[in-house]
Amino acid sequence: MKENHPLKQAYSRSAYPLVGHGKRNVQVLKDALAGVDGDLDSDMYGSGKVIEDFEARMAELLGKPAAVFFPSGTMAQQIALRIWCDERGMRRVAYHPLCHLELHEEDGLKELHGIAPVLLADRERTIGLADVEQMPEEVACLLLELPQREIGGQLPDYDELVAISAYCREKGIKLHLDGARLLEILPYYGKTAAEVCDLFDSVYMSFYKGVGGIAGAILAGDEAFAARSKVWKRRHGGDLISLYPYILSADYYYSRTAHKMAQYYEEAKELAALYNACSGVATKPSVPVSNMFHVHVRLPKEQLESILLSICENTGIGMSSYVAAAGEDASCFEVSIGDRYAGVPKDALRQAFRSLAVQIQSLAARA
Repeated sequence: MKENHPLKQAYSRSAYPLVGHGKRNVQVLKDALAGVDGDLDSDMYGSGKVIEDFEARMAELLGKPAAVFFPSGTMAQQIALRIWCDERGMRRVAYHPLCHLELHEEDGLKELHGIAPVLLADRERTIGLADVEQMPEEVACLLLELPQREIGGQLPDYDELVAISAYCREKGIKLHLDGARLLEILPYYGKTAAEVCDLFDSVYMSFYKGVGGIAGAILAGDEAFAARSKVWKRRHGGDLISLYPYILSADYYYSRTAHKMAQYYEEAKELAALYNACSGVATKPSVPVSNMFHVHVRLPKEQLESILLSICENTGIGMSSYVAAAGEDASCFEVSIGDRYAGVPKDALRQAFRSLAVQIQSLAARA
């Protein structure tokens, strides 16, 4: 959506935006650095106390022998898959049709590494054991995204994950976790990060999505995997002379938000219930399994934009900064709960949802 779109402008000015942690502006970095000793030495080309200490902490969190900090998850995941393909001597991997690598990376995996994807499951559900067992081609690695963002943050049952992991190990298929939002799924599974990651050979986690940092990612696995990932990081140009602004902000915001994931999860379920109480509105999943979900409305995009703009201007509640078309007479948007939601007054929230229900019903009656 264009920066000057009326809904986006209204949302940015709203008193109570419902999603995310806050505005992405320079203050995010200033807050992260405010308590840092100015004499702290920066990292240099991937070495130094500031990066090595953080990598060690993240390796411990994820239950892996080693971890490497990357400037982006796109870089980290392509490298992970390249390593596993090289080890197996095979340039094929499997993942979901709506995987980030397939949709948002300009075919980087194919063009930079010559790796071909095998797409599993369909566009409406997560990958299951049967999909893996019935793969039409042999692959070096299977990537699972938890949660599956493009279908509302859906998750497979934990027992299904265990079964997929066991099958991959039996067949010699490496299992990689796209855990960009790993922390957000832990309350639903009732597991630690290390317990989930133990099912996988390698794992990536983002520090800007649910965590709220500026940028950056961690890639973790065994010592040999980490050593090879550092070589590929240099080849990709990811060894900037210093990455400390990203590392320090990742550390700061991780410390601020990691312990709140259960709170965000409960708030997401509360908010989803308010949407689902409105006629013509349904969330996907119907009950969230993390702090994110999608809202689907049986109205054309332009009509829903008009309603959300009206609610924003009249109640101060910003439900979304954008709307996407989901068919001729349907539209949708994504919700991801962060620090903002807890500060929204309940009376203003109820007023906003009364307005949403009334305006949808009014349009339905005229249809």
